[in-house]
Amino acid sequence: MGRLFGTDGVRGVANRELTAELGLALGAAAARRLATTRSSGRRLAVVGRDPRASGEMLEAAVIAGVTSEGVDALRVAVLPTPAVAFLTAAYGADFGVMISASHNAMPDNGIKIFGPGGHKLDDDAEDRIEELVAQGPGLRPVGAEIGRVLDARDALERYLHHIRGAAPVRLDGLTVVVDCANGAAFQAAPRAYHAAGATVIAINAEPDGLNINDGCGSTHLEQVQAAVLAHGADLGLAHDGDADRCLAVDADGRVVDGDAIMVILALALREAGELASETLVATVMSNLGLHIAMREAGIAVRTTGVGDRYVLEELRAGEYSLGGEQSGHIVMPALGTTGDGVATGLRLMARMAQTGLSLAELAAPMQTLPQVLINVTVADKATVAEAPAVQSAVREAEAELGDTGRILLRPSGTEQMVRVMVEAADEDTARLLAIRVAESVSAEG
Repeated sequence: MGRLFGTDGVRGVANRELTAELGLALGAAAARRLATTRSSGRRLAVVGRDPRASGEMLEAAVIAGVTSEGVDALRVAVLPTPAVAFLTAAYGADFGVMISASHNAMPDNGIKIFGPGGHKLDDDAEDRIEELVAQGPGLRPVGAEIGRVLDARDALERYLHHIRGAAPVRLDGLTVVVDCANGAAFQAAPRAYHAAGATVIAINAEPDGLNINDGCGSTHLEQVQAAVLAHGADLGLAHDGDADRCLAVDADGRVVDGDAIMVILALALREAGELASETLVATVMSNLGLHIAMREAGIAVRTTGVGDRYVLEELRAGEYSLGGEQSGHIVMPALGTTGDGVATGLRLMARMAQTGLSLAELAAPMQTLPQVLINVTVADKATVAEAPAVQSAVREAEAELGDTGRILLRPSGTEQMVRVMVEAADEDTARLLAIRVAESVSAEG
């Protein structure tokens, strides 16, 4: 069996790669690995999902697996991924499960597992769960020892109460358009922003199970850009399907990506004396412009592999206070154990309220170098990325760039795809080199 877990849980086309049988097996294996025997009280798992249609099927399967191992399942229904992580700790659960494929298209789905306290699992824990899936079920409990299914009636309210701490000041006077991607944030994000004082215009906040991420949200910013201009709003915020991402647009509709958001928040935390070790954690995908802005501000940047799990590992190892990705995963350990798009939106608007500056003014220190990203679908991402012809094309491109840019070639963590990213002093050069390397990848794929 190949490795089930990618950089962000187990993903695949629902009912094809990610079947109900696999959901049941993962739920049971997670229960056997993570649910500890208690001297008093029953063992507990929190289970949440985004609104895509296949989530109903997979939720039932995961819960069946969990309860078959004698662990109670607390169903929190449709909530953001960071809410499920928070509630895993808040309810004192042994572990949590989020059923979502994040920004992926509706036919896909995924299963993310959080350990005690709502922390993402390390590689060893994931490997052990995979081994248990391969082994199959052991001797299962019967009678009163079978797990029960419970519904958490206060889950959303608990999360909203927790998240309001992300905005230390009122947001009265700010008008924000929020694109909920017809996803898990459709209730939480508008309510959180409204409760903090902002005037909220919500779009794509009517999920029907089929329209999640469909031409909207953080991967399709056109709608939120148009809505900001149409309503004369101060800014727009766009979440992905499970709301662990947040991207922004300023009052003129210009994109403020995760790199720019990290620069804004790093400067704010440093000013407040809350940027631990004067350090920001970012991935190798962050633009060189972020490194330049941070260097000019006297802030160090720690670089990790791609995936918020690696950002989280570095944050925990160094006890840092801010990290994230260009894609809009922003992690602030003081506010949660994982990336939280709603918390990011609140903190970004709080900075606007505190300073009286527009989002464009706050983002000005971040000058983005032209960056071109080409995704190439292949049969075997690991083999293609290491092919001699591909590596030769990369070396040639690097020689042409010298110290004026960089090239990054990496297999996707969730799909059979190789990502080619090139940064250069001008977009034409970046695009030319990216196309050349992508063609070499395609020829090998």
